[in-house]
Amino acid sequence: MHRTLYDSEHESFRKAFRTFLDRRAVPFIEKWEEAGTPDREFIREAGESGFLGFELDPELGGLGIDDFRYNAIMTEEVVAANIAADLFSMQNDIILPYLRDLTTDEQRQRWHPPFAAGNLVVSLGMTEPEAGSDLAAIKTTARRDGDMLVLNGSKTFITSGATCDLAIVLTRTGERDGRGTTFVAVEAGTPGFERGRPMHKIGRKGQDTAELFFDDCRVPVSNIIGEPGRGFGAAVGNLPRERLSIAVSGVASARHALTLGLEHLTQRIAFGEPLADMQSIRMMLAHLHIETDILETYIDRCVLALNDGQLTAEEAAGVKAKATDLQWEVVDQVLQYFGGYGYMEETPIARIWRDARIQRIYGGANEVMLDLVGRRLVARR
Repeated sequence: MHRTLYDSEHESFRKAFRTFLDRRAVPFIEKWEEAGTPDREFIREAGESGFLGFELDPELGGLGIDDFRYNAIMTEEVVAANIAADLFSMQNDIILPYLRDLTTDEQRQRWHPPFAAGNLVVSLGMTEPEAGSDLAAIKTTARRDGDMLVLNGSKTFITSGATCDLAIVLTRTGERDGRGTTFVAVEAGTPGFERGRPMHKIGRKGQDTAELFFDDCRVPVSNIIGEPGRGFGAAVGNLPRERLSIAVSGVASARHALTLGLEHLTQRIAFGEPLADMQSIRMMLAHLHIETDILETYIDRCVLALNDGQLTAEEAAGVKAKATDLQWEVVDQVLQYFGGYGYMEETPIARIWRDARIQRIYGGANEVMLDLVGRRLVARR
């Protein structure tokens, strides 16, 4: 089915971004996986080319573009280029709303220009060893001491945690009978703030994930982001956008895997004929193709709903769960079609397979996503 989500300007942007990836990312995938992170020169070039922070005010380095279709295009092209780095989705889809919507004028002057230029990599510190999908259980604290905040605690599984220049950290500050939480920005190099080394993951090895540690870390009160005591609400408000970003990635990965699988099946000869000539394989391909087509159409609607401010929390949770479940079904089946070759690291489907597994966990485990949808359904009765 012909997609109607994008117009000619979007497709021109897609072409420019893919050209940039082919030139500056694809040749270095192996290097980044060995290093555990993209190199900083690539990030700076991405900023210089307008691929970071483009939603920000042009006077502060952005392009003033507020259209999630551009974000979706970037996600689709990163997937199609076989890159498992989360730089663009993390910085543009997840971090940017905090910097754009919750910061003061003074904070915008400090952080927006270097962010858009690719000189300020930002991480979002919410997950803790005992608080993943359940953010209400965080224990990291920020105690007021005059015009300073004293942070103590730790965060884990933080994307760009090992290399971030600024960490936006969800802390417990005790307002509203001890339930209050507040976002605090902590610059790298602040005494008492330590970034852990990159964690050794099963997949997505080209993107660093690390722990953050705070030991009597003193941060100016002026680094509070958003309204004190209402950090949890701000986080919940940004989750639909994050979960839609994961859904876009999931269905794009399924589509890319199907393309690779179909190419392989039409070329691979077994028992004297191409594997694609076997009825059982054609039927499974048809099933996966139909499911991907249907879901892609729905996700396109969700992108437009987000643009209009109409995407609900339960819709985003549901599409995140469905997209990443389908992604795994498709990718795992396509790897099966490759046989032993699919299990070899040099085969693209092997990397796609191992990089796909985390999608059902981060951004809220799929079991939690389904429970959220279910609770909203019951609440409407």
